[in-house]
Amino acid sequence: MALSFKNIAPFLITNQNKSSRWFSYLGLGIGVLLLLCSVQLYININQLMKERNPKKTNYDFISITKRITNDNMGQDHSFTLAEIEALKSQKFITNATPLIANKFIVSATGGQTLPFSTDIFLEAIDNDFIDTIPPSFIWKEGDNLVPIIVSSDYLELYNTVFAPSRDLPQISESTVGALMVQLECTGIFGTKIFKGNIVALSDRINSVIVPKNFLEWANRNIANLPSGNASRVYIKTADANNVDFLNYLQSKNYQVNKDKTRFGRVKQVLQAVVSGLGIFSILVILLAMMLFSFYLQLMIAKSKHNLQLLLTLGYSPQWLSNTVAKKWIPVYIAIIASALLTTALLQYFFQQSFLKGRDDLSPIVHWIVIAIAVLLAILCAAINHRLIKRLLYKL
Repeated sequence: MALSFKNIAPFLITNQNKSSRWFSYLGLGIGVLLLLCSVQLYININQLMKERNPKKTNYDFISITKRITNDNMGQDHSFTLAEIEALKSQKFITNATPLIANKFIVSATGGQTLPFSTDIFLEAIDNDFIDTIPPSFIWKEGDNLVPIIVSSDYLELYNTVFAPSRDLPQISESTVGALMVQLECTGIFGTKIFKGNIVALSDRINSVIVPKNFLEWANRNIANLPSGNASRVYIKTADANNVDFLNYLQSKNYQVNKDKTRFGRVKQVLQAVVSGLGIFSILVILLAMMLFSFYLQLMIAKSKHNLQLLLTLGYSPQWLSNTVAKKWIPVYIAIIASALLTTALLQYFFQQSFLKGRDDLSPIVHWIVIAIAVLLAILCAAINHRLIKRLLYKL
């Protein structure tokens, strides 16, 4: 006759301290459920935030500045070459380049077509960072015509705010290239006048962009000043919402457009909450395992004489520990399987209730959640077997 737990069950006192046993079962079930749900939520957050941050290219381009406070208003807030190189060396930053500005006064006049005059600023950046570069965006020394790339937001502001208030004609994107403006550049060496032609609109850079060689030449020959360090740096990164990237900028006290990284900041908060929930669930699981270990110790202690009798009859400690440990394997599997099933039902309910008809989130739990459930079942069985074996060998 094959020997099993039923053969030795009469020798074990298992009908006492049932409350400890059931509390440990309940705690283990709650802990596993919270852990699996927190892992699935963490995965959901990453998928949803990724889908809600579409990019025209494989990279994000954002500008950063140094934060100005009441305590540092009188200090230099430009970026040194060393600081730019430090930015480039970060693993989450693909490239970085300064956005140099004019060191002289610039006035723009629209002429007879657009009778207005205003002071403006000019900036320049490496062409690799500009989203729209027409072939005409070139300048060489001696040219009187300066090509200009203007932010699309500026054209919208002109058409919706500036033009109506000045009774000026509105301009479409297709006709903006036909306009010519006069640029009066005034510095220590006097005033030089250029013609400016808007050759493209940029959705990426919120500025008035001119060729880099023109601005460097103008700073030297009009203002008698080198371009110097830049107050703004443009960063090329694979993900502007990367938590490590945002933490790095915060640690350096660099300021970035919050609208560009709003998903990353929300993601950062949600991940922190879910991570805290995961840590709490692990503590609950550990406490449940400790409570169950106390129950096993008490059960074996009260069954000490009976177990010693079994050993005297010829049962080996190894066989006894294996047989007793197998008793609890179905219990662990049932608890963890129930938690996994509940997690799957919650995931399905969440997807069907809030994201029905969309394919950016699967109604099925992620394979990582299933793998964690299997790993927990194996760990619980292994810990239980080791504990029982250690207690029986002490008899």
